[in-house]
Amino acid sequence: MKYLDFPVDELTRLGAIHTAREISQQPVLWLKIWEEANARRPEIEKFFQATKAVRRIILTGAGTSAFIGLSLRGAFQRGRGILTEAISTTDLVSHPQDYLLPEVPTLLVSFARSGNSPESAAAVRLADEICRQCFHLVITCNPEGLLAMSPSPNPKYVYTLPAEANDQSLAMTSSYSGMLLAGKLLATIETVAEQQATVVTLVRYAEKVITKDIPELKAIAALDFQRAVFLGGGPLYGTATEGHLKLQELTDGQVICKNDSYLGFRHGPKAVIDSQTLVVYTFSNNPHAQQYEKDLVVAMKKGTPPLVEIGIAETAPEGITLDHLIALSNGAASVGEEFLTVAAIVPAQLLGFFKSLQLGLKPDAPSATGAITRVVEGVQIYALNGTR
Repeated sequence: MKYLDFPVDELTRLGAIHTAREISQQPVLWLKIWEEANARRPEIEKFFQATKAVRRIILTGAGTSAFIGLSLRGAFQRGRGILTEAISTTDLVSHPQDYLLPEVPTLLVSFARSGNSPESAAAVRLADEICRQCFHLVITCNPEGLLAMSPSPNPKYVYTLPAEANDQSLAMTSSYSGMLLAGKLLATIETVAEQQATVVTLVRYAEKVITKDIPELKAIAALDFQRAVFLGGGPLYGTATEGHLKLQELTDGQVICKNDSYLGFRHGPKAVIDSQTLVVYTFSNNPHAQQYEKDLVVAMKKGTPPLVEIGIAETAPEGITLDHLIALSNGAASVGEEFLTVAAIVPAQLLGFFKSLQLGLKPDAPSATGAITRVVEGVQIYALNGTR
């Protein structure tokens, strides 16, 4: 048996078996997630009906789990018709009064792989303490984690992904895309049955990358880049943010990575580009947004050229030339931007995986010093005094 074109025994020897399997399993996992969301639609709708008083939604998580909120802010805001913000637990826990408003009924949507990061449960407790009306939606891969198990005096609904989504490798891959898809489906739960065809399309996109694009991604990973910049806008800003972290984590920081929006990158950060930089353009399939994205590609011709420029897109953008383009579809664009984020992360995951191997690291546990761990350790949570 093989994963990502490697025999299982070789992956085991290389310390890469978990990461390879978890990247490869995503298409099958996504179908399971849709089936589960569709089956649980009545109880999820009932939970949302109980949150009629909510005037604000906060999407939260730590690290990779926080980036899900960056991609789903618009989906929740449009789907629920309520002002929605993406705020990480790492911000909520240290400065809760800057983000939580006592008089505003709030739905806190928490994303977490294990749910055992200290900030996860602490953010829920702080919301309960500060907000006079609070509701909790927990989307997690671990039904036995602190986040899922901790009691709350306020209404709380826990949505658990299939067991295989609880990645064993350090870097989150299928847990990230799985929670991202689950969040999108739950945000518009009333139409979940109609989204089956879209999920099937995402499966086809991922299978294409995992099978046909591996040689090209291996070749890119073999290049001698020291830096990498990931660009994305709107929902795909979250994809760019997650892409930059995946490559940096899996290379143990040997490749220094940055993320930005297309327009934001012009305002100073573009100075980071040098002859050893990889640039990854994550293209929107929104025609309005893509105009700005293609303009940035053209503007990159001025100044120091990067080592290599690659694009990730649903379909090939017209009028620009790149060194490499990973097109998810051979046809016309057919999925919304928030759904596109689910499949668009797969090339970045593979790039990080192959670069990790190329550097002689173990993708399952790339941190040689233990500086980063699967579950964050050593965070002390302090009591909040004088809240009211």
